[in-house]
Amino acid sequence: MANTAPRVRIAPSPTGEPHVGTAYIALFNYLFAKKHGGTFVLRIEDTDATRSTLEYEQKVLDALKWCGLEWSEGPDVGGAYGPYRQSERKDIYRPYVEKIVDNGHGFRCFCTPQRLDEMREAQRAAGKPPKYDGHCLKLTAEEVTKRVESGEPHVVRMKIPTEGSCKFVDGVYGAVEIPWDAVDMQVLLKADGMPTYHMANVVDDHLMKITHVARGEEWLASVPKHILIYQYLGLEPPVFMHLSLMRNADKSKLSKRKNPTSIPYYAALGYLPEALMNFLGLFFIQIAEGEELLDMDELVERFDPENLSKAGAIFDIQKLDWLNGRWLREKLSEEQFLTRVQSWAMQDDRLISGLRLAQSRIQTFGDLPDLTGFLLKSDLGLKATSFDGLKKLDYDACLEIIREVAPALEAMPDWTAEAIEAELRELSESSGRKLRVMLPPLFVAMSGSPRSLPLFDSMAILGRAMVRQRLKAADQVLTAATNAA
Repeated sequence: MANTAPRVRIAPSPTGEPHVGTAYIALFNYLFAKKHGGTFVLRIEDTDATRSTLEYEQKVLDALKWCGLEWSEGPDVGGAYGPYRQSERKDIYRPYVEKIVDNGHGFRCFCTPQRLDEMREAQRAAGKPPKYDGHCLKLTAEEVTKRVESGEPHVVRMKIPTEGSCKFVDGVYGAVEIPWDAVDMQVLLKADGMPTYHMANVVDDHLMKITHVARGEEWLASVPKHILIYQYLGLEPPVFMHLSLMRNADKSKLSKRKNPTSIPYYAALGYLPEALMNFLGLFFIQIAEGEELLDMDELVERFDPENLSKAGAIFDIQKLDWLNGRWLREKLSEEQFLTRVQSWAMQDDRLISGLRLAQSRIQTFGDLPDLTGFLLKSDLGLKATSFDGLKKLDYDACLEIIREVAPALEAMPDWTAEAIEAELRELSESSGRKLRVMLPPLFVAMSGSPRSLPLFDSMAILGRAMVRQRLKAADQVLTAATNAA
């Protein structure tokens, strides 16, 4: 532990729905800062300009705030080491890249995407891991200058030692050794002048005086690149701590393609943020049976970063359900419970929006539960027979439609009723399938019934994460039915 109070950070990329894995890493950093009287920083890593959006950034901020995590510095609260968005720091990185090149530790690479694709394809065909082959290392200084002055597009790559290995001590894994021949000549600066994650990450951590970098174990293999960049710049690296990935019960990686992973999904289902943090926090502490129910202060008190497990964090939904039930029953007063229920139902104007859509479709208020209940349900209890009676559509046809729609919706940048309608109309035209034929299976997948509130509005209200999960549930029951036929 450094003599000064530690500075830690969470640095999410705003490129999709906020993942529970982000909350897991953020919670560790938050607990670390609280335990040691340090500072917790939030930085937005949006160097991927094609996928990063302000909408997703806001979702990340909202989701982490919903979790009860607060940061001392960040894009929304400011701080002494801002700006806290990498896209706003673009001009900061180039001098560091130029220093690496000037000192002979980096080089300009003019290889086209086509050449790189062919190179990687040939390497894979030869059974070798794909990595840069050093083609542009052979260029003379004169040729490099001439090509740069002519305006030829290029990137800057880092040089890698040709012999030996990188040895370092990780805060979780202990002594680690990675041979240099397993490390690629990483691009540091892209052709558009933006740094890659690796370059920006090191510079930002240095300038923001980050003392400890705690992140997922998938970044362990990148440490040699980061250590080299620190060395090339003459800087002291932070303490690295790589946390075991969150996994499913079968040890497979937690992925949105298999299971619900977005924080908004769990919020929409009615999980308490305290229960989710309690559940995630148990991965970082040692407890005896019967001591599982812990609030944030108790998690901080018991937090022990010196005693972390490398076995892996299993995302056991049954344990989360059990903890959430205990929180509802044992930690909330009756008044708090009622307030939370009201807040949950009103979240994102879900109930209000549903009631507005229902007004023109009911005879009495008693019709409302059947008509709008699907907006609040955790599980529709969908069965293959739910899809019976759809005109000219058997299970195979319904499944085909579900599988066409799911990836199209997943790729949508905006999530509004208008955008969903436009996407489905475009899909209808490209597939040659009439829209009125496509919609009935989607009504069933979303609401459990072929007749419901307007589909596009309903999907917008449910939200991307819930729609993804309901399409997945429909896929599962229809797949089972078609396999059994």
